[in-house]
Amino acid sequence: QVQLAESGGGSVQAGGSLRLSCAASGRTFRTYGMGWFRQTPGKDRVFVAAISWSGESTTYADSVKGRFTISRDNAKNTVYLQMNSVKPEDTAVYYCAVRLYSGSYSGATNYGDWGQGTQVTVSS
Repeated sequence: QVQLAESGGGSVQAGGSLRLSCAASGRTFRTYGMGWFRQTPGKDRVFVAAISWSGESTTYADSVKGRFTISRDNAKNTVYLQMNSVKPEDTAVYYCAVRLYSGSYSGATNYGDWGQGTQVTVSS
């Protein structure tokens, strides 16, 4: 099992930037793909971005493509989400998770070991 802890959330004005971090503990971190999801009250978690175990392959939701960048540093056991040109609709709790099962990168059911989440609030 991998333990995950997100950080870096906060309040930002539209058009600004934030960088989220997801620190992992557990020696097998570097063998797993990772994903970022977000959730607003009353809604299901929605896929944001995913990265392969090596960092060579990335996938993004259409809503964030060209604005967000996912990356990882396996030496530091950390995954990042760089958020640029943020919009009010990016407001959500952001979660990172380990991709435990094969299948769609965007399917939340293919992920586990969820972190506790970090709040991002974008004001207009």
